[in-house]
Amino acid sequence: MKKKITISDVAREAGVSISTVSNYLNGREELLRPDTRKRVERAISDLEYRPNPVARQLKTGNSPFIGLIVPSVANPFYGVFAQYVESAAAELGYHVLLGNCSRDPGKEKEFAEQLFNYGVRGVVFGSSLVDVSYLSDLIKEGLRLVTFDRSSAQGEKMAFDAVGVDNWQGMYIATRHLLGLGHRRIGFVSGPIKTISRINRLEGYKKALIDAGIEPDPDIIWQMDVSAGYGDSDAIRIGRKATQQLLASPNPPTAIVAINAMFAMGVYSGAREMGVSIPDELSVVGFDDIDLAEIVNPPLTTIRQPLADMASKAVELLVNRLDGKHDGDGICHTFPAELVVRHSTDKPKAR
Repeated sequence: MKKKITISDVAREAGVSISTVSNYLNGREELLRPDTRKRVERAISDLEYRPNPVARQLKTGNSPFIGLIVPSVANPFYGVFAQYVESAAAELGYHVLLGNCSRDPGKEKEFAEQLFNYGVRGVVFGSSLVDVSYLSDLIKEGLRLVTFDRSSAQGEKMAFDAVGVDNWQGMYIATRHLLGLGHRRIGFVSGPIKTISRINRLEGYKKALIDAGIEPDPDIIWQMDVSAGYGDSDAIRIGRKATQQLLASPNPPTAIVAINAMFAMGVYSGAREMGVSIPDELSVVGFDDIDLAEIVNPPLTTIRQPLADMASKAVELLVNRLDGKHDGDGICHTFPAELVVRHSTDKPKAR
């Protein structure tokens, strides 16, 4: 069995003290002369030394990890967001532990508790649920939380920060785009509308219609059965079903706005199976602007979220909490949404 290399072995190989190696490993390189630093680096490389993060945590009280809870990376939006979070965290010396929890409060609490028990003190939380009071005990014990795609709800007492896009504005300008093309019967397709982000998007859609003198029609506001989860891992199938039902109705919409890009992919699938051409017979707008939006045929008109900037801000706010740079009331940082017009929208054809 290969001998386990210790910090003492590195110090002996480099001809320095253990405290010198410790300073190097803990980022205090400014305390070392350049030639000393090079000797320590060479010894670590030659001996193939790997620091024990658990031992370092026990000694310093700091965990080199943060948590990230998302609904499901089956939606590429969350996979890309996770990648951006990981990159932003690495720049600040942290690694990311990822949990897919399906917006299930029990699973989310269990995962957060496991992270906390292993010394992780900060979590980026991305499920956008209306009520996150099930995390209040952990927050009181010292868990630092940044919510993604969710602002603080009215009356919430917990201190946490929030990062997200302006969901209301995004869906408002998406619907206004279709109205500007001449559409008056615009459908809305979503999973259960019981997250803060989805509620805000629905309200933006309705307000755009009202401002145009159109009363929102509940018959073309389609959402999945509210008792059946959120549809994050099955959005294409659900969007297909929604579109087939809407297009088969006596007075079908000429355009559809989808709650996110994966539901929009389902709209494409449903329209194709019904023999309906996009955009000649049906205009479609999505939300998120994942890579699929640009390469699908026709390329999808969508709302873009500045995902890299949002991930970077979420990590920055979380690390500021962990480092004690901010310990007051929650900060809510909202990014503006951007409409990206491609080829899935056009003027409605006369029927």
